[in-house]
Amino acid sequence: MFDTLAKGLYSIQASLHTVTEPVDEEKRSTLKRFAAVGAAGPFVGTATEENTDDNKTREAIRGYLSTTPGAHFSKLRDELQLGTGETQYHLRKLERDATIESRKDGDYRRFFPAKQFSAFEQTALGYLRRETSRYIVVTLLQNPTTNASDIAARAGVSAASVSRAAASLESAGILTRESGYSLQHPETLTLLLVRYAGSFDETTIEFAANADQILEYSPERWYSQP
Repeated sequence: MFDTLAKGLYSIQASLHTVTEPVDEEKRSTLKRFAAVGAAGPFVGTATEENTDDNKTREAIRGYLSTTPGAHFSKLRDELQLGTGETQYHLRKLERDATIESRKDGDYRRFFPAKQFSAFEQTALGYLRRETSRYIVVTLLQNPTTNASDIAARAGVSAASVSRAAASLESAGILTRESGYSLQHPETLTLLLVRYAGSFDETTIEFAANADQILEYSPERWYSQP
């Protein structure tokens, strides 16, 4: 299953530009691309007799969230090149229609296709969208005996940054620190990383491409202690 998901990876990165016109060709192209994904997606749209541009924008948001679940407000707004008020309007409409749902994550509000993710999966996706937290998870999936100092050195961040991120992951129920770092629900974390690798970064894409090799090992390796 994981091998099939890895082979189906595709990147959905959108360029980040400041929009100086209410609508321009770049914005139209971005919305059209994600609207096509939304129209073909697994969750039902909310097409009505409303303004066609409004429907296209909401289709684009649905398409974007189907490939980038857990995106926060600013990321969604910027990558779809929408205005702040415009984004707020359409997200409220989609939530009222029960097409999408959201959850608070610290200073962020993250958005998801409705009824597609468990509470743990939503929480995990939120943390996987944080660079240091994601690096910790990916590194531990690759080598469960890696310690905090090694993670910090490989990530190019301070040990304190890794410690803070690990503490947050522990409070969220994603890892434990009783004797070294040990991931909770590693299979679920692997699935999320593989399925949505294209919405993270190149390191995650490389991880996903080799996930079948990681999964060849006994699951007990994930729970081994350093």
